[in-house]
Amino acid sequence: MLPVDVYVGLGSNLDDPASQVNRALETLGALPLTQRVGVSSLYASRPVGPQDQPDYINAVAHLATRLSPLALLDQLQALEQRHRRVRRRHWGPRTLDLDLLLFGKRVIETPRLRVPHPEMSARPFVMVPLAELAPALTLPDGRSITTLAEPLRSPDLIRVLPDHPR
Repeated sequence: MLPVDVYVGLGSNLDDPASQVNRALETLGALPLTQRVGVSSLYASRPVGPQDQPDYINAVAHLATRLSPLALLDQLQALEQRHRRVRRRHWGPRTLDLDLLLFGKRVIETPRLRVPHPEMSARPFVMVPLAELAPALTLPDGRSITTLAEPLRSPDLIRVLPDHPR
């Protein structure tokens, strides 16, 4: 199987979020049959959902993988668990959140996985870093990432100087 380009959204708002995201970025490149190709800058953003929690640090990683979509999802969820992710409430605070945003040009609809991520095009903390990382990228339906990201830019999304390995 040839490697497939995939994009993963990362977020954290607990236990030193920038360090959580940076450690996860390092680990993503060491996943089986997977290579890290690139990483966006880190971005600070307000939480989605309940506002009684700290702001998030977000980023997007570009990987090339030979794993199947569900095998990659299993690896991402195992990484969340190693970061002590606890799911107490929907859109609640977390040490690490990893979302499989895109898996090549595939559209995947299973009980465990939906790709492209169903909410990504409405989320500035996903689309702006993704457009920074891969400005020529298009969704499987042909829509441009850069075009989708432009109206989502706002002062509430703050680019943090990258302090992670590129």
